[in-house]
Amino acid sequence: MHNTAPRASNPPARRRITRRPFQILAICLFAITMLGASSPETRIEKIGHKLVCQCGCSQILLECNHVGCPISPVMIKELGQQVATGVPEAGVLNFFIVKYGPIALAGPIRGGFDNVAWITPFAVLVLATLGVALLIRFWKQRSDTMIPVNGRSTLAPTNLLNDRIRRETDYSNWS
Repeated sequence: MHNTAPRASNPPARRRITRRPFQILAICLFAITMLGASSPETRIEKIGHKLVCQCGCSQILLECNHVGCPISPVMIKELGQQVATGVPEAGVLNFFIVKYGPIALAGPIRGGFDNVAWITPFAVLVLATLGVALLIRFWKQRSDTMIPVNGRSTLAPTNLLNDRIRRETDYSNWS
């Protein structure tokens, strides 16, 4: 007893299958956009680790562990006020540079001399490599100007002074 009735298609299941990639894509896009969103607390944490406490301890602002430190609470309060105004990170760092000087920064801000400090070692490496290659090439050309001595495979320079030095320093001539 076979049931010869035609099967009913299941359109909702088919629609679910075709919508699934779009749903996954929407979730991924939402997650990516939320990665850039940060709360004031995370901004304070991020920027506070780029600043140095000015009490003389040379510790990161948010990690200053001096009991009764008179400077770090003031600086942390200023940091919170700057972040609350919505100023970008560079603006907050510039505020502290103006108020306390560049020693308030735990590390240099990218740009200017900092770029030079990053580029110079690589430039020196490339120039040194080229210099060594040119030196090797010069030595190779110099060795090509040497001539064989007495049919042997050894090469001797054509310079008469070098020949004289070899003769005078040869141990077999000493008696």
